[in-house]
Amino acid sequence: TLSCSMIYVPPVQMTYIFVYGTLKKGQPNYFRMLPDQGNGKAEFCGHARTVDGYPLVIAGKYNIPYLLNRPGEGHRIQGEVYRVDDNMLSFLDAFEGCPTMYQRTSVQIELEDWKVEGRERSPGSMMEAFLYSTTSYQPAWLKHNFYENYDAYGDHGLVYIDREDREIH
Repeated sequence: TLSCSMIYVPPVQMTYIFVYGTLKKGQPNYFRMLPDQGNGKAEFCGHARTVDGYPLVIAGKYNIPYLLNRPGEGHRIQGEVYRVDDNMLSFLDAFEGCPTMYQRTSVQIELEDWKVEGRERSPGSMMEAFLYSTTSYQPAWLKHNFYENYDAYGDHGLVYIDREDREIH
């Protein structure tokens, strides 16, 4: 006789992440979100913007985009929403230097479009997602230009320095 045992596999926890910087499509670190990188699973869901304004600056010697955790200042930030699994979330936490350099906080975003079949959400609807922002920054950064849509290749002329190309001290 054949015996069959049931193995309980817990459902994979999926988390919504809002990215606004180098992880967006067409930006220098987007490749890290792709399945063949072994970082976990990330499904593109759509475009959105933060409900609150935030200062988004390009700063430091590597021209990194920083979202300063000062809700109510700056612009409503445009970005992309991804559904990620625990592996990708762990990778992103490490990549973003969380919790020391960046903190992962929950924010309200307003959807501009939604691409996921079977989980319909309408443009203009609100949802919660995590984003990486920082409470540690130089006061002078508040005098930098604030952006609402980060583009590493934009006309600001501030060339993003890839992690692999930075000096190691």
